[in-house]
Amino acid sequence: MAQVARQIDLSPDQNLSRYLQKIRSFPMLDADEEVALARRWQEHEDQDAADRLVSSHLRLVAKIAMGFRGYGLPVADLISEGNVGMMQAVNRFDPDRGFRLSTYAMWWIRAAIHEYILHSWSLVKMGTTASQKKLFFNLRRLKGTLQALDAGDLAPENVSIIAKQLNVPEKDVVSMNQRLAGPDHSLNTPVREEGEGEWQDWLEDKRDNQETVYGHGEELDRRRSLLVGAMDRLSERERHIIVERRLKDSPATLQDLSQEYGISRERVRQIEVRAFEKLQKSVKNAAIQQQYVC
Repeated sequence: MAQVARQIDLSPDQNLSRYLQKIRSFPMLDADEEVALARRWQEHEDQDAADRLVSSHLRLVAKIAMGFRGYGLPVADLISEGNVGMMQAVNRFDPDRGFRLSTYAMWWIRAAIHEYILHSWSLVKMGTTASQKKLFFNLRRLKGTLQALDAGDLAPENVSIIAKQLNVPEKDVVSMNQRLAGPDHSLNTPVREEGEGEWQDWLEDKRDNQETVYGHGEELDRRRSLLVGAMDRLSERERHIIVERRLKDSPATLQDLSQEYGISRERVRQIEVRAFEKLQKSVKNAAIQQQYVC
């Protein structure tokens, strides 16, 4: 369907008024023409048929896009996104279902514009769930109905009314109202008009600095090396029992190991304790030797 846009060769980006005037020149289609063109595209991928279907509905796209001007985004961009939805609608339209293309296409047009607004209105993603999207596109209207457009934080009774009308949780109403009330601000904004500092200068990086990270990594490697060396000094059975009992996320039980080696659970416990004491002694001696060498 990308070819449709190239064939029509119309974009609202350059001159919106000229674009709106131009799309009025495309003829409207009657029901029979629409079905015939849709079948030509569906069955034969006739590019001219697809172009005519899209171009005859560009006025519908513009009308729907105009309804979303209140979000502060360029109307030309809204129309462009709506045109993408229109092309998707033509691509999926089934003429044999008995309804007009305009009825089907309006949902695709609105969906495309909705997605564009949600991704462009704020640097922070505004709506990811169905309830959030519903709130984003209806909260202002409902606040106007309740005469609470300039109320800042909504009163509890208004939160309850909006939540019931939209069938969403009250906490989502409060959260979306706060997010819509606070526009994005650049981190490069000066803290004071006469000051030189910016807001980003006050951000604290709570991560460890590179020196600390490097030091922790070195210490971890050293301890791992000491442990590996100490494990080599254990017998095969001692090493296996220590690994199974001390070094696994899901340690083996004394019963499991007693059955594996044919010994009592108490004997397994004694071997584990003795092996662990050997490890501690070996690691301690190796660490002292490293310090002495250094």
